[in-house]
Amino acid sequence: MAVDGTNFTLGVEEEFVLLDPLDGSVALRAPDLLEHLAPEPDVTGELMRFQIETATGICRSLDEVRAELSRLRQIVAKAAEADGCLMVAAGIPPCGLREDAIMPEPRYRRMAEAFPELIDDAGTCACHVHVGLPSRDLGARVLAGLRPWLAPLLALSVNSPVENGIDSGWSSRRFPLWDRWPTARPPEEWPGAAAYDQSIGDALTRGAALDLAGVYFYARLSPSYPTVEVRIADVCLAVDDAALLAALVRGLVVTCAGTTEVPRARGARIGSALTAAARRGLDGPGIDVFTGREADQRDLLGELVDFVRPALKAAGDLDDVEQGLDSLFEHGTGAARQRRLLAEAASPGEFAADLALATMSVPTR
Repeated sequence: MAVDGTNFTLGVEEEFVLLDPLDGSVALRAPDLLEHLAPEPDVTGELMRFQIETATGICRSLDEVRAELSRLRQIVAKAAEADGCLMVAAGIPPCGLREDAIMPEPRYRRMAEAFPELIDDAGTCACHVHVGLPSRDLGARVLAGLRPWLAPLLALSVNSPVENGIDSGWSSRRFPLWDRWPTARPPEEWPGAAAYDQSIGDALTRGAALDLAGVYFYARLSPSYPTVEVRIADVCLAVDDAALLAALVRGLVVTCAGTTEVPRARGARIGSALTAAARRGLDGPGIDVFTGREADQRDLLGELVDFVRPALKAAGDLDDVEQGLDSLFEHGTGAARQRRLLAEAASPGEFAADLALATMSVPTR
């Protein structure tokens, strides 16, 4: 069954870190920024007082996505500058944390009480891509089709190599930190919404999450919108990277919605592939989830593009994706660019300033 990709809307949420321009440490300025930005509806707080989240409106084209992402980054960056701090797109704070950084909202305080062993490292920043779907039953089935392709999505978006001012050895240090949460796992092969809801109910009953928003499947049915929400990616360093991610996610959703014959992969292989992607990004071998063997990570990303090529072409996204991949392969992932900036910076403050500039790089399309 062919599906018209232009009918599948897009929305993107991005989480950012606020840093002190002097030493690159986290700046606990989110409450002040939110007060200054009120009543901007598309900018909100997150778990930590050094985090800010933005959310685009409903978009139908990649041009709309890029315009919205750029607009929101500019709004927050200007407010941060006026407040004496820097807005940075990085999957984790690159230069260390501070105690008592949790936002004062009751929900976040309850999370700290329920998961005290996890909360200190919880200030990670992701990019969440939403794709609109006509029904939750279809959405639950689509989630099963996404499972084999989560690792390539992570590999292209890795953007958190620096921890406590040094190279952590991970391209996405965010992933193993986030993966410690009880519900951070791949979606299952649910036959429909009822089975999906049963899994959510089980997680809440056993205390693995406090509420629907706290169920951290790598891809899920959004608890707030009629969308599939793919949550595997680090926040992308550049808008172009985020637009590339969004196009591929929509292509995957459209492809999986249009057929019942999607490839299947074992959960253990998916886990191994995600660890390899988080460790190396696109620079090294990954795991082919269908064979269990090592394979070049760029080739695995190419297989994803081939899988969704008809959907990309139908939506008018294929040229954008091919140009985005060319740029990504030429300049490297966000993690590769962060490592170069770290090597060139004379101080943590200079590194933070360079990251802030990279975050505001102008989209090329």
